[in-house]
Amino acid sequence: MAVAMSSTCPGLYCGRRLVNGSVEGDCGVCPRGERANLQKVCERCTEAPELYDWLYLGFMAMLPLVLHWFFIEWYSGKKSSSALLQHITAMLECSVSAVVTLLVTEPVGQLRIRSCRVQMLSDWYTMLYNPSPDYIHTVHCTQEAVYPLYTIVLIYYAFCLVLMMLLRPLLVKKMACGLGKSDRFRSVYAALYFFPILTVLQAVGGGLLYYAFPYIILVLSLVTLAVYMSASEIQSFRSLVAKKKRLVVLFSHWLLHAYGIVSISRLDKLEQDLPLLALVPGPALFYIATAKFTEPSRILSEGGNGH
Repeated sequence: MAVAMSSTCPGLYCGRRLVNGSVEGDCGVCPRGERANLQKVCERCTEAPELYDWLYLGFMAMLPLVLHWFFIEWYSGKKSSSALLQHITAMLECSVSAVVTLLVTEPVGQLRIRSCRVQMLSDWYTMLYNPSPDYIHTVHCTQEAVYPLYTIVLIYYAFCLVLMMLLRPLLVKKMACGLGKSDRFRSVYAALYFFPILTVLQAVGGGLLYYAFPYIILVLSLVTLAVYMSASEIQSFRSLVAKKKRLVVLFSHWLLHAYGIVSISRLDKLEQDLPLLALVPGPALFYIATAKFTEPSRILSEGGNGH
C-alpha cells in the first residue's frame, strides 16, 4: 500500500528505495541489481535472462575467441607446430573466463545469473536520461538498468586478458620454435590491441550491438565465407573436401549462420523457426554452383572473343 501511495519520481530511471515494506528517501539512483518499477520504487531484479540475452552474451564472448584464432593463424606461419596448441589454449582461456565470470556474478558461486529485462534501447544509456525537473538541478539516476548485461561483458574481458597474460607467453616461448623472436609474440601483442577496442565497443555501443548482433553475425559470416572460398580457389565439392582445414572452416561458418538465424527468430515458434535452419548450407552451395560462371579468366576470354 505504501508503494501505491508514493509520489512519482521524475525521469525514466529514478526511484525510491523500499525498506522493510515502506518507501524511504528521496528520488535517486537505484542500487545495483535493482530497477525502478512503474510506481517509481526500486525493485530487485530476480528474473532469469531470456534466450536472446544469453545469445547476446554468447556473441560478445565469441568475439575475443574468434580474434584470438584469427591472429594466431595469421602470425603462426604454415610450418609452425604450435598453432593448434595455441588455438586450444585460447579456447581454454575464454572458457575458464566465462565460467569464472558467471561464478562471481550474483548469485555468487552459481552458474546462473539474475537479470533486469531489457525494455528499450535507452536502458543501455541511462546517463543520457538524468532528469532536470526545474531545469537547474539534475537528479543523477545513472544505473545499470540492464543488469548485468552491461558489466558482465567487461568483467569477462578482464578475466580473458589476465589469463592470456599468465598462460600464453609461456606457451608461445616454449612451443613457437619455428618463428623468430619478434614474430612468436605477435598474436599476444594483437590481443593487447583488440581487447581495449572490444571494451570501448561494449561501453559505447553495447545497446546497439544488443539489437544488431544477429544481423552482424549473418553478414560477416557470409562475407568471410565467400572471401575464404575465393582465396582458397574452391570451385567444386572435390576441392572443398580436399583438405580437412577447409571443412573445419566451412562447418564453423555454418554454426555462425545457425547462431544468427536462431538469434533473429528467437525460436518463439519452434514449428516455424526450426525449418529456417535448413537455409544454413545455402550460401556455400550457391557459391560452388555459381563459381565457375564468375571465373575472371573465363570472363576475360569471352570478352576478348566478343561474346
